[in-house]
Amino acid sequence: MSERTGGTPPRTLAEALRTRDDDALAALLRTRPDLLSPVPNDLSQLATRAGTRASVMRALERLDRFTLQTAEALAASTDPAPYEALLALMTGDEGDARVESALPRAVAALREQALIWGADDRLRLVRTAREILAPSPGHPSPTGLGPTVAEATAGMSPGRVQEIIATAGLPSTHDPVSAVTALAALFTDRTRMAALLDTAPPDALTVLDRLVWGPPYGEITSKPAPPVQWLRDHGLLLPTSTRTVVLPREAALHLRGGRAHRNAEPDPPAILPHPSASSAASSAVSRPQVVDSAAAAQAYTALETVEELAKEWNEGGPNVLRAGGLSVRDLKRTATALDVTEPVAAFWVELAYGAGLLAADGEADERYAPTPAYDQWPDLPAAERWARLATAWLGATRTPGLVGGQDSKGRTLAALGPDLDRGAAPEVRRHVLDLLASLPEGTAPDPESVLARLRWERPLRGAAAGRPEDLRARIAAWTLNEAEMLGVTGRGALSSHGRALIATEAVAGGPTGAFPKPASRAATGADLPAAGLHAARVLAPHLPEPLDHVLLQADLTAVAPGPLLRPLAETLSVIADIESRGGATVYRFTPASVRRALDAGQSASDLHAFLAAHSRTPVPQPLSYLIDDMARRHGHLRIGSASAYVRCDDEAVLDEILADRRSQGLRLRRLAPTVLAAQADPTTLLDGLRTMGLAPAAESAEGDVLVTRAHAHRTPPRTPPAPVPDGPPVPAPTLLGAAVRAIRAGDQAATVVRKTLPEPAGSAAPRGGELPRTTSAETLATVQAAALTGSALWIGYVNAEGAASQRVIAPVRVEGGFVTAYDHTADEVRTYPLHRITGVAELADDPA
Repeated sequence: MSERTGGTPPRTLAEALRTRDDDALAALLRTRPDLLSPVPNDLSQLATRAGTRASVMRALERLDRFTLQTAEALAASTDPAPYEALLALMTGDEGDARVESALPRAVAALREQALIWGADDRLRLVRTAREILAPSPGHPSPTGLGPTVAEATAGMSPGRVQEIIATAGLPSTHDPVSAVTALAALFTDRTRMAALLDTAPPDALTVLDRLVWGPPYGEITSKPAPPVQWLRDHGLLLPTSTRTVVLPREAALHLRGGRAHRNAEPDPPAILPHPSASSAASSAVSRPQVVDSAAAAQAYTALETVEELAKEWNEGGPNVLRAGGLSVRDLKRTATALDVTEPVAAFWVELAYGAGLLAADGEADERYAPTPAYDQWPDLPAAERWARLATAWLGATRTPGLVGGQDSKGRTLAALGPDLDRGAAPEVRRHVLDLLASLPEGTAPDPESVLARLRWERPLRGAAAGRPEDLRARIAAWTLNEAEMLGVTGRGALSSHGRALIATEAVAGGPTGAFPKPASRAATGADLPAAGLHAARVLAPHLPEPLDHVLLQADLTAVAPGPLLRPLAETLSVIADIESRGGATVYRFTPASVRRALDAGQSASDLHAFLAAHSRTPVPQPLSYLIDDMARRHGHLRIGSASAYVRCDDEAVLDEILADRRSQGLRLRRLAPTVLAAQADPTTLLDGLRTMGLAPAAESAEGDVLVTRAHAHRTPPRTPPAPVPDGPPVPAPTLLGAAVRAIRAGDQAATVVRKTLPEPAGSAAPRGGELPRTTSAETLATVQAAALTGSALWIGYVNAEGAASQRVIAPVRVEGGFVTAYDHTADEVRTYPLHRITGVAELADDPA
């Protein structure tokens, strides 16, 4: 755990980093990837960057609760602090075996991330981290501690300090510094402090009890009550202003029994089974099978819902708002069409968008529609289609749960809008599934225990900064619901294919998950990551086989006892309306649905034959009558373009239309006994007569019946939305190795001992870290000599963009105004123009 350089304690963070081996530096860059943007020139620059406020804040926010508590305790201690003092702050006077065993791990984690440095007898918190975590009036510490005696008395008059120590029974001193030291020593002496508190009034102890665990500040009047006055006189309450007092840190620690935190939490909360799991009727052996069956059924429902959404928008979906996204009215309409609530509809819309199946068409009157990728998607096996949806969901940064909320400016967040990306979403989703996988198969978790675990792993540090409710907890709660809707879980437990989805780390991009390929590519299994293909193979045996039949019933309904073959389902959805979904889908035949089939070019005999061929029960007589009656009436009225006209061989029907008040808006007039003219267009006229209970048919200019079929509207080829990462991605091992070598070489170039060259008259010697300056002749002579002897040089170099750098090179060849050399900084052979070398210096010791 110690960091030493040749037996001498490091004086700075940069010196501490120089004592680390390559693996330790790679671990630092892996846990704090923002330090690699761009790669630091040397270890001094790495240390400086690791101490910036933004980088330190990012690192602190990724600490678990106990490691953060360790850093907070160190911020409340002396600087530097020995490990024993930190242990005392974490365990208190009574000790805690769990904390004592976990503390080395927390210290190692802080040291690995360069948040603390130094040997165990001189632990130092990075200055920026101390400023963030240390108690202060403007930023109360989570420990609830106040300032030290020295800090609280910094503005106090020497006379007042002498009065306090005299009242506390301490001898007077000749200067305020020693007086403050004596008072602090009193508060840290357990025996003397206990004796002082034994003389305190009971009400004074009550005041201390209210302040001891924080906040340590309290307001007083101009004439404090006797107990408060006693505490002030004895220095147990020190003034911070005319109306405010504070409990000194040393006194609070005594009252707490030496503990910096009321409750240290060294162990993560356990993931508990759902309270209802113990009453499950299924046995431990069959329950995983029940979970897989329930999840597979829901997975198939998810596929049907996405297909239903695409059909709903097949001819061109809702318009895109000017600011982007779906309007509230269109979301309600979509929810009604899918027979779900609006938040659930937002999830399905965002899922299809994230999978590259829906997008905006980009036209002048922009609207949403299926992409060309959707036309290939239905032809894939059901398990592979589900895997595409699941991998898109797992890696997406878009967060449907935010829909309907407000952004920082008070604007409502719309589905498919531009402000739904949250970089933490993929990591939280994957981690929630990992927690579910830690339970025995078939066991559903208690959602509160999952949220408690996440809060421990990433404690909410935003409350004091005025941030909103913990976004990670909200994403975790949404993940549990979305996983159930998508079929990743069944009955709350992670399914077998859900485990397969997260088991294979075949994802490029680390914790951000797998992302779909561009939608313009052919829809083949090769587009899926290995995890998705594995999940599809595990899911396939659990999916129900599509059926080729339905059960017709006398109440004009048809029941599909399972998923139907695609041609059967598509034709049946034209003839009948879907009444309910679930394990069995119920279709209802209505006059409007039968007319829809007739408008699509089907005849009565076609419908009779279709139903007879695909029904396991006889075709009910009421259904036959409905089809025949609609077929007989269909086309009895003909509508064409005048603006529009209506013709019918039965004059009585036209008389009824003219007499009906509902036809007044169509502005009809009789041209002939069998012909009416309208000032409305044919489409409006068709809809108007249909609302009157009639069954008109449109006809062409030649008098033939027009067969109406849906015109599919597609967007141009679109790629799925790119995820917005939460900070820099975790670097690959190859990048880490190259970065460590570059930093090492750059640090060698910056710290190497160089021979002193005689300076030309009138020139100043370069200060440490500055580029060397030599004449062109000296540069050429030195480089040529180094090429002959094989020695290394330290050079200053300015590239074509004007960026200056320092390098250590071993020249190999000098010719044509160029020097070819092995560059220790870049760890490769490079060629440099001599005119861009500002100067050279020989090394005192050859680094090779």
